[in-house]
Amino acid sequence: MFKENAVKLGICPIGWTNDDMPELGSGNTFEQCVSEMALAGFQGTEVGNKYPKDTQELKQALELRQLQIASAWFSSFLTTRPYKETEEAFIKHRDFLHEMGAKVIVVSEQGHSIQKEDVPLFEDKPHFNEQEWELLAEGLNTLGELAREKGMDIVFHHHMGTGVQTIEEIDKLMNITDEDKVSLLFDTGHLYLSGEDPLDVLKSHSYRIKHVHLKDVRDDVAAEVHQNKTAFLDGVREGMFTVPGNGDIDFGPIFETLAQMDYKGWMLVEAEQDPAIANPLEYAVIARNHIREKAKI
Repeated sequence: MFKENAVKLGICPIGWTNDDMPELGSGNTFEQCVSEMALAGFQGTEVGNKYPKDTQELKQALELRQLQIASAWFSSFLTTRPYKETEEAFIKHRDFLHEMGAKVIVVSEQGHSIQKEDVPLFEDKPHFNEQEWELLAEGLNTLGELAREKGMDIVFHHHMGTGVQTIEEIDKLMNITDEDKVSLLFDTGHLYLSGEDPLDVLKSHSYRIKHVHLKDVRDDVAAEVHQNKTAFLDGVREGMFTVPGNGDIDFGPIFETLAQMDYKGWMLVEAEQDPAIANPLEYAVIARNHIREKAKI
């Protein structure tokens, strides 16, 4: 299906310990996390809050397990704070990832985000005004230039509870940013949970997609989150997300479309759950087996 060596498979540490809710998986160590990633058959990972900040220490731990760093989340605040604040933090983040050998930088705009707020996820989603769209586009183009200085790309992460969540908003952002400076992260779970068809984004923006997150959704839990006006993090606690093969997304057509568009890069399982309920290694193996079955890799 995919061309040989075109795709690398990784898994994010959020199934072991949650950066936004550190009490979830608080007893799980960094060493346990990366060891179980390797044991489950993955090649790489993104960076979590328990990972060593020293690049040499991190490299040694990963090399022992034959793992690589694919990227790491970066929160921008281009719509709500002075640009220079985001730039200074971004340069430090960029340099760390460059030292670790990553080729892409995951950027998510957190201005007005309700991801960490105790408000209804499906009802209180923020919307940018035209001035904020302009600030976002200008800022992302500049961050893209800074990434290119190191031979890297920024990949924008559309996300539930933010101003870039829907297909319409993704289309707008892609239209007002420079395609040579701003690429796209494709996240199956966030599109599906938002009520969108992930395939539509694949087909519309295939040439901009340079990073993929594989996240599944449990329809019954998502429906309760919607009905009960639940906040994002509470929805995570209740299990609205899970790994591919354990939820309701049909990944077969998604993998077929990615292969047909000759996708090259990382595909990372990212499924935030309570590890006390969803054993991280067990669910990592479920995901790896499902990808092997559906994507033939």
